[in-house]
Amino acid sequence: MKVILLLIVFLSGCVATPQKTEAKVEPAMQLGNFSVSLAVKDIAVSRAFYEKLGFTVRGGDQAQNWLVLQNESTIIGLFQDMFEQNILTFNPGWDNDGKQLPEYKDVRELQKIIKAKGIKLLTEADESTSGPAYFMLEDPDGNQILIDQHVPALD
Repeated sequence: MKVILLLIVFLSGCVATPQKTEAKVEPAMQLGNFSVSLAVKDIAVSRAFYEKLGFTVRGGDQAQNWLVLQNESTIIGLFQDMFEQNILTFNPGWDNDGKQLPEYKDVRELQKIIKAKGIKLLTEADESTSGPAYFMLEDPDGNQILIDQHVPALD
């Protein structure tokens, strides 16, 4: 009986236990401040509607047919006669209050990363430039995404 117990103890130490392997997780791509740019028919009517929902104007020029509105951390842009459909917009280099971040990925660097992942772009930023620039892509359902940097390049 002692021999069997010793054998069981010995074998239990020899059995390989499965090792936990952590899946390699890519760090999140930092695209910057997010907003939804809405293609509106009448900017005055849209502004009045969103103000009733608690949004306030934080930027833009209604006379030029564009406004940026905010309600807490939610930001929307109202754009009359500027584009045909709503656009998901990211602004590299800006925080949620439209202030420049101390560190961020330049729009051209983001463009290179996205292209390397095999995503086709609708428009491209000129990679020989620096500072403000943008590029656009489309998700599988046809929703347009604008990566629009307004701040200068980091030195």
